[in-house]
Amino acid sequence: MTPADLILTPMGVRFMGRMLPCSVGRGGIVPAGAKREGDGGTPTGSHGIVGMLYRPDRMARPAPWAVQIGPGDLWSDDPADPDYNHMVSAPYAPSHERLRRADPLYDLVLITDWNWPDAVPGRGSAIFLHRWRRPGYPTAGCVAFAPEDLLWIAKRLTPGARLIV
Repeated sequence: MTPADLILTPMGVRFMGRMLPCSVGRGGIVPAGAKREGDGGTPTGSHGIVGMLYRPDRMARPAPWAVQIGPGDLWSDDPADPDYNHMVSAPYAPSHERLRRADPLYDLVLITDWNWPDAVPGRGSAIFLHRWRRPGYPTAGCVAFAPEDLLWIAKRLTPGARLIV
C-alpha cells in the first residue's frame, strides 16, 4: 500500500489521512473470484484507478487527467458483446449504462480496472467510484461517496492509485 491508495475499511475509505464515509454494493463485499454481473457485490482486491470522467456542464475539470462525459457516452454491461465492460458510444444496441445521467450520480466517476481491459464475460462490469444517492444507500457494486468527498478525492488522486477492498 502507498499513501496514494484508497483503503476500504468497515468505517469507510481511508485516503490521505482522512476517513471518508462510503457505500458499497447491495450484495456486500464479495470475493473477487465469485464476482458476477448483476450480483450487486463489491469485489475484493487491489483495483487500479484507470480513469476519471466528469460532466463539464455540471462542474469544472477536477484534475488535469479527467475526461469529459459526452451526451452519447455509455458503458457496456452486456457479457455477450465484444465491448463488454468498456466505454462505448450511442447508438449502441447491446445492454449498457448511460454515463451522462439526468441525476447527479455520474457527474464525477473514477474508473477502476476491475475486469478491464480484457473483460471476462459475466465477471462483472463497471466498478466505479461515484456519488452516493444518500448516506448508506447501497450501489450496484461500486463504491459511492458524498459529492464533496468524491471531489476532494478526485482533486488529490494521481493516476496509478488503487482502491483496495
